[in-house]
Amino acid sequence: MKYPLSPDVKPEFCTIGSFMRLPSSRENAKVAILGMPFDTAASFRVGARFAPQAIRQASMTLFPYHPVHEVYPFEDTNAIDIGDVPVIPHNIHRSYELMEKYNLDLMQKEIIPIGLGGDHSVTLASLRAAAKIYGPVALIHFDSHTDTWDTYYDEKYWHGSTFIRAYEEGLLQPDKVFQIGIRGTLNHPGDIGASIELGYHVITTQELRKRGFEDVVRQIRETIGDTPCFLTFDIDFVDPSCAPGTGTLEVGGFTSLETLEMVRSLTGFNYIGFDLVEVLPPYDPTQITSLLAATLVHDFASLAALNLKQMPNKTEQKRGRTCESTL
Repeated sequence: MKYPLSPDVKPEFCTIGSFMRLPSSRENAKVAILGMPFDTAASFRVGARFAPQAIRQASMTLFPYHPVHEVYPFEDTNAIDIGDVPVIPHNIHRSYELMEKYNLDLMQKEIIPIGLGGDHSVTLASLRAAAKIYGPVALIHFDSHTDTWDTYYDEKYWHGSTFIRAYEEGLLQPDKVFQIGIRGTLNHPGDIGASIELGYHVITTQELRKRGFEDVVRQIRETIGDTPCFLTFDIDFVDPSCAPGTGTLEVGGFTSLETLEMVRSLTGFNYIGFDLVEVLPPYDPTQITSLLAATLVHDFASLAALNLKQMPNKTEQKRGRTCESTL
């Protein structure tokens, strides 16, 4: 049977709850959807623990073919959905261990995980797993916040400190980190300077609009090259008029169309993982945030599928391997 299932086989609303009704296991899987429903590290609104299922539900209206990239991303990659990591809501460190374990298991099988957060703290677990396989990686980070604040109420692990902790743990190549779309009010001028001091490239919304994304992509390509690269996307990169269901709203962002065009232009990178974070279904009554998130996941899978076509020697899988869900 071909996946995702088409509405000719079964109506979209008949589902067991996986992303686009993907199976949990099949041979030669190259992409896996993985829910990481941890949100206890959020500083204001909470509810992202419900995002993986909301994004999966919104995905039921999507179709299998990507007309821009001309691929069937989930069929070309034999994609699977292995469900959610059984996180521990009140314990971030034990949850990190579990999320790292499941990401590492996929990466060791040469399967690209697409994580569904959860708040942005979950990315640290994915980067820990990636570093064990690839060493320090490059990072493309869409967000309205840098998430390089050190502490919050003297706590070092929260969704605003993810990328300073990743720096301290040596998980990233700082000169190959791009933080894109930063905007909004600050506590003080040093908030952005903290990322720059780490060696990260900070592209604010103002700079991005002035330069144009084509110029920014050119810089990213020249800098990252074929370094193993992780893409993390905080939905608050998007203007709240298009994505109201998130935790820390910042006005003056990009439309959903502008956002999709940017992500779809990021072809040719050596992607080893993706995640999408900070969707809060309780604040998304019409599902427009979840639908945009699901569409971006479709785009991530398309970028992975393109890599398999363009760089088969780098991503060749061992024949006959089946990935079973361990959740």
